[in-house]
Amino acid sequence: MLLKSLQILRSKGYRIYQKPYQLNIVGYRSRFVRSNRFDDEIHVFYTNDKQKWVYHIFKATTDPGQYWLENSGHPKGTAFLKKGQYKNAYRIGMHRGIYPALVQTTDVQVIRNYERKGLFKWFESGYEDTGRFGINIHRARKKGTTKKIDRFSAGCLVFANAIDFKHFMNLSKQHRRRYGNSFTLTLVDFRDERRRILSTIAWGSLVLAAVAGGIIAHRMYQNENI
Repeated sequence: MLLKSLQILRSKGYRIYQKPYQLNIVGYRSRFVRSNRFDDEIHVFYTNDKQKWVYHIFKATTDPGQYWLENSGHPKGTAFLKKGQYKNAYRIGMHRGIYPALVQTTDVQVIRNYERKGLFKWFESGYEDTGRFGINIHRARKKGTTKKIDRFSAGCLVFANAIDFKHFMNLSKQHRRRYGNSFTLTLVDFRDERRRILSTIAWGSLVLAAVAGGIIAHRMYQNENI
């Protein structure tokens, strides 16, 4: 998986950190469009003091939960973090003043679900917004593994498992001791590929239908001249 991640990041021109315990934090948004499930992943990888790569995969969500999709507190709808690399946009701080997490410190880009329905309309661009919206990286429940997102995310990246998140924070503290309290988040959206495939199929179907219609019309025209 390391080689695949390095290939993806390099192909997009994203920065890859290679100093010991300098974290690469990558959210992978899955191809699934259903809401309220922890069906995404957060990958954290770095080199150790022996210059060998260490790789972790954590179950998470990069999407808001069903509650916030239906009950947005913003007139344009709930925020989905837009794909991209947000350099030095996070630090260790207090999530909602309750517990330590990685909190947003600089502007990020989001796409808002302006229809305010249960699922984001992936074929439409939505309303793009830039700012500091509290798109943090935190956990769901304090203990155990959480099955449904519900209110735990209004656009944040959220760990499903509390122990996974604790491990992630320990790694973040090592990073902070060596490089300061500044972290980069990268979001890769696999739905783009799904959207391109479906769009290509849809356009192909329209072209075939148009060609078939033209053939039928041509044959009708020929029959009329017979």
